[in-house]
Amino acid sequence: MTMLLYELVGQDPERPFSPHCWKVVMALEHKGLAYRTVPTPFTAIPTIEGSGYRTVPILRDGETVVSDSFAIAQYLERQYPDRPSLFGGPGGEATARFVERWCQMVVQAQMLGLVVKDIHDVLAAEDQAYFRASRETRFGKPLEEFVAGREDRLPAFRTALEPLRSMLSYQPFIGGEAPLFADYIVFGAFQWARVASPFRLLAEDDPVAAWFERCLDLHEGRGRRVAAA
Repeated sequence: MTMLLYELVGQDPERPFSPHCWKVVMALEHKGLAYRTVPTPFTAIPTIEGSGYRTVPILRDGETVVSDSFAIAQYLERQYPDRPSLFGGPGGEATARFVERWCQMVVQAQMLGLVVKDIHDVLAAEDQAYFRASRETRFGKPLEEFVAGREDRLPAFRTALEPLRSMLSYQPFIGGEAPLFADYIVFGAFQWARVASPFRLLAEDDPVAAWFERCLDLHEGRGRRVAAA
């Protein structure tokens, strides 16, 4: 049975941008599983799968419904052990959890201050109102002020990537010679920015940019099927 993946979109349903949804897309591709995506704007999330959900991704596999990208990856790993592993064992799963925390608390946290207004601008009107109100309440300032001076903050963001950059001098992927879910976690963040924002986060000669290009090529170029902003 084909799985259903509810993924976040803006005014264009063909341009999913959520970092967490992209993690799951790449995990499904990695496992070679059949799935169908369901484009879901912010304001429609509370209506899906009998309501009660506040965020996507949400995966339906037969009678099973799983939310949260990491929980979905764990489910796929245990439910389909005969398919290529997403973690490479318990140690890899534990390491991926660290990568997820680092990515969300360092990479995405800084990235948000560079691209959040661009994310707002790709949303449909009703979602823009929700997004602006919820984010400005969180930030305590208008989106325009939150991203002001982003060019001056870009070097600090690039410096924060030095652990990843250094690691890539030893191996082509976070997972080693081939990608694992840890790669898809960080890929999701950069795909988020690539799809939603024209602001250039990485220098062309950055090893992180080369890694991201390799990730875009994975699974018959799945990530490239959505053009950059």
